[in-house]
Amino acid sequence: MNGLAGDQARVTVSVALPPAEAFEVFTQEIDLWWRRGPKYRHLGGERAIIAIEPHVGGRVFESLVGDGPVQTIGRVLAWEPPARLLFEWRNAQFAPAEHTEVEVRFEPSGTGTRVTVVHRGWAAIRADHPARHGQETTAFVRSLGLWWGDQLSALRRRVVVKASGPSSP
Repeated sequence: MNGLAGDQARVTVSVALPPAEAFEVFTQEIDLWWRRGPKYRHLGGERAIIAIEPHVGGRVFESLVGDGPVQTIGRVLAWEPPARLLFEWRNAQFAPAEHTEVEVRFEPSGTGTRVTVVHRGWAAIRADHPARHGQETTAFVRSLGLWWGDQLSALRRRVVVKASGPSSP
């Protein structure tokens, strides 16, 4: 399921929705499936929401419910429903010029969609950067792949809940 290549992590999951619906769940329902807590959200707590503005140049951001702070995580670089999403990704510890890219592809597969995430650009981030947690490149990219694997498992669970009916959360 996970593939490593140089400075990128690649993770794929299959979901039982057509590509257009899978794209919608990934982008418009991101707060319902994106895992919570400090490992997965910059603002950490249960009150933090994550959202993607649905257009090129739109923000990928977190905010606290109410009047809390807004943390911009990145910007949408490509918005191509139902096939592709590309966005800049900024770790909370990145300097202003530092960023990576996350590309998400939605490809028809059997009775659903194959969702592939490629998170790349880590070669531009120095080896001793705090975002790497003291890991050498291979170990870091492996842990990044596991992190995205957790996220895509949560996406798959959201799809199952969504498919089970309108009364589901």
